[in-house]
Amino acid sequence: MIKPELLAPAGNMEKLKMALIYGADAVYLGGKAFGLRAYGGNFSNDELKEALDFAHSMGKKVYVTVNIYPHNSDMEKLPEYLTYLNDIKVDALLIADLGVFTLARKYAPDVELHISTQANNTNWVSVNTWADMGAARVVLARELSLEEIKAIREKSEVELEMFVHGAMCISYSGRCLMSNYMTGRDSNRGSCAQPCRWKYSLMEEKRPGQFFPVEEDDRGTYIFNSKDMCLLPYLDDVIASGVNSLKIEGRMKSVHYVASVVKAYRQAIDSYFESPEDFTVKDEWREELEKVSHRAYTTGFYYNRPTEKDQIYGNSSYEQTSDFVGLVLDYDEDTGYAMVEQRNNMKKGQEIEIFQPELPGFRMVLQEMYNDEGEAIDVAPHPQQIVRMKMSQPVEKYAILRRDI
Repeated sequence: MIKPELLAPAGNMEKLKMALIYGADAVYLGGKAFGLRAYGGNFSNDELKEALDFAHSMGKKVYVTVNIYPHNSDMEKLPEYLTYLNDIKVDALLIADLGVFTLARKYAPDVELHISTQANNTNWVSVNTWADMGAARVVLARELSLEEIKAIREKSEVELEMFVHGAMCISYSGRCLMSNYMTGRDSNRGSCAQPCRWKYSLMEEKRPGQFFPVEEDDRGTYIFNSKDMCLLPYLDDVIASGVNSLKIEGRMKSVHYVASVVKAYRQAIDSYFESPEDFTVKDEWREELEKVSHRAYTTGFYYNRPTEKDQIYGNSSYEQTSDFVGLVLDYDEDTGYAMVEQRNNMKKGQEIEIFQPELPGFRMVLQEMYNDEGEAIDVAPHPQQIVRMKMSQPVEKYAILRRDI
């Protein structure tokens, strides 16, 4: 049985480090151009090299997205970029367009090529065609059921990757035209404005200006707003499908999101392979996924075709049970004090939870804080303020401090 890779999003350097430290086997990220998340932070060429060095030092991998659907003007600088990615030895390129694939084989001959979900691979013939052309992996379309994925696995030897967690797009494998039409921002070139999350009403052609809510209330309706995917409770079925990589969506999500979701899936995958016959989904993993910002969860297409129950009609808001308030930068074992970077308002007397990469988590009441001048303070109100605080138990670098909402 294949133990699948856990693949996590990395919108910037901090998220990359958190994803890998909290248990991802590999990360996917974008450069400053040619990827589908133009507003996700992304990496300069120098940062790409730094990211590779960090990941490879941990024995882990970095995949770079080159998955836009390019126009002629996009092709001018692409050979130079592909050559650079080849030279710094990225582990794979994620590609959707056949033209980009052709150039990548020429200018990045030493790099594995993975076919993006944007390429809409929904059958074993197209999967095998990409493999015959030299692809090492195919990311399957999100419109597939687990039974269809099993059938593809039986007829294909190429590596297969599937999404298991994160935001869902109403458009077919993410090929959205609404953003282009309504805002001029091309979703297929990385600039999606997410109009699927906006509020809509119904207007009859001969009654201009009269807007009727699709639902009978005064709020309108979010008819395109999908719930988020979550397959952790069904991990045994996912592993049984035989895919090689489990992908978490979210290059634009927070550090807290990346760390929490990655660790939950890491623990679940490892627990399954320790004893498949005794595997059960622990409440603590489910609770972890509720603590981060998310929409209500769904299984997407994997068990049945989505219905109205897989949409959120009343609003486009998120839910979560915890706020990320601080990140441990360093810890002194002799004194028990940690240096913490503030990420949200912290004050004495608050109960906080410490969530860690390896050590057990714990709760404590915040009793001592000092600013960078060594003065005792009751509150840390300034964004990314560095404070020194007494910890009740040992903590690790990159541990997350959070409070209940």
